[in-house]
Amino acid sequence: MGNTAYAHSYIDESRVTAKAPWLKSYDPECPAHLDYFMGTLEEAFERMAEKYPDYIAYDFMGKSTTYKKAIADIHACARALKAMGIKEGDKITICMPNAPQTVTIFYAVNMVGAIANMVHPLSAVKEIAFCLRDSESVAAITLDQFYDKFVEVRREVELPHLIITSVADALSPIMKLGYKLTEGRKIKKPEGDDFIWWKDFLRQGENVTDYRCHKDAGAPAAILYSGGTTGTMKGISLSNLNFNALAAQIIATNSFFRPGDKMLAIMPMFHGFGLGVSIHSMLANGGHCILIPRFTPKSYAQLLKKHRPNLIAGVPSLFEALLRAEKLENADLSCLKGVFSGGDSMSIELKKKVDDFLKAHNASVQVRQGYGLTECVTASCLTPKDYNRVGSIGVPFPDTYYKIVKPGTTQELDANLEGEICVSGPSIMLEYVDNPEETHNTLRRHEDGRIWLHTGDLGKMDEDGFVYFSQRIKRMIITSGYNVYPGQLENIIDGHEKVLLSCVIGVKDPYKMQKVKAFVVLRPGYEPSDAVKQEILDYCRQHIAKYAMPYDIEFRSELPKTLVGKVAYRVLEEEEAERQALEDAKNL
Repeated sequence: MGNTAYAHSYIDESRVTAKAPWLKSYDPECPAHLDYFMGTLEEAFERMAEKYPDYIAYDFMGKSTTYKKAIADIHACARALKAMGIKEGDKITICMPNAPQTVTIFYAVNMVGAIANMVHPLSAVKEIAFCLRDSESVAAITLDQFYDKFVEVRREVELPHLIITSVADALSPIMKLGYKLTEGRKIKKPEGDDFIWWKDFLRQGENVTDYRCHKDAGAPAAILYSGGTTGTMKGISLSNLNFNALAAQIIATNSFFRPGDKMLAIMPMFHGFGLGVSIHSMLANGGHCILIPRFTPKSYAQLLKKHRPNLIAGVPSLFEALLRAEKLENADLSCLKGVFSGGDSMSIELKKKVDDFLKAHNASVQVRQGYGLTECVTASCLTPKDYNRVGSIGVPFPDTYYKIVKPGTTQELDANLEGEICVSGPSIMLEYVDNPEETHNTLRRHEDGRIWLHTGDLGKMDEDGFVYFSQRIKRMIITSGYNVYPGQLENIIDGHEKVLLSCVIGVKDPYKMQKVKAFVVLRPGYEPSDAVKQEILDYCRQHIAKYAMPYDIEFRSELPKTLVGKVAYRVLEEEEAERQALEDAKNL
């Protein structure tokens, strides 16, 4: 691992190596090019602690931590990692929700020159084992409630060190007592000598003095995982520069940001959106993170009202949930400066509904859509602050270039022609961990000399540089020889006044190859019925070609979600396949 040439490719080239028609659509305060901090992630955080020592770095369940205290905690943790024997280049798996310990150990791992391997704690045992094996992790940290899961994991993969912590470790004395009497009572206390408690772990480093490792900006800092379109997990190696570049770009495209502004950090740190946008972009610029370990519409609504954040960021399904949150009926959201949607495409109609919701609650902003992949940390494109084009996901960040190519080639297409979206810039990943073939297929040097990330997404770009996302190339339904893109159908179905959210899948058919089925969640106040189904189908016939029409609509109270909150269309596909197999068996 460590193909740092990718990280530095944009520096060594002329800045004018690709067309950039979008520059004329930038907000006046947004520069075309930026200077990037060439240190580590932890050093970027520490710079802010020197400038704003008494500012709040993060809140967690009623307890605030200043920048000065946060950095002191990171140093203590770095000393403990060194005492444990962690060396430069070692991989440490962080299997945690958003919590102070997660932030502390993430930056401490960076300080000692190791690499943070970010894994969702709700992952299955075999998934966690895969991530540990794939990264060759020598240590891991998780919550006490997930200890039993790691007992199973260790039967499948060697793990020399395991650190166990508790939510209670991050709470004030009063909150700790309350937690132990409520949620904490349900958690079985781990026993044994095959792990170390968080507080004992920190004590081990008290006498360590030599622990900081100064790394190059292009060195690997973190591994994040993506399931991709195949469902096979891939470890994505990202550098210090990748994250620090994103942090600079986020602020450059949001000139209203001021140190001390609050971000409601609901997106999890195991994902690029949460780690890159909600956490590091804030902490590297003096922002204030409100750490939320678990999402529920009710608690999220309460936190919005309590903390009055300036910034919120989430996936479309999060905003869909907010539309149904009763706790927000009379909420005043005039505090909001920025509302961002990413991680998945937001339909035109859902955006309209959320914008109307914000306006009705005194917010002066609208949802700004972003686009990106874990392979470029997260966002690389964002709608301008005061100007949007219907259906567009915005324009590229400073120093980030987009082009649309003929799928399977490097041939650039003209404006408004649909093809594969390619991205180039300082946030592009180093590589897929131990997967040179996939890295080679995804990162390609074009004739212009730049390294381009082939996203596997279909889209187009207009003559002014506004980008439009269509669909994952591999998420396609072929019916009667026609290519049908579910995202386009979902956008149409979501336009019906009674529809809150939809998901379209392909169902195996002996004559058509596949036929189209839609799953629909109705807006509050409407109940599923044959009449409503017929009404939606009639609406679809007005907007959808006959060959692409859903043969059926199934109503759901909610749609299954992935761990990052995207609609899990694969789950629906699997359910439908099982149902079909049972029907086939009955007919034998």
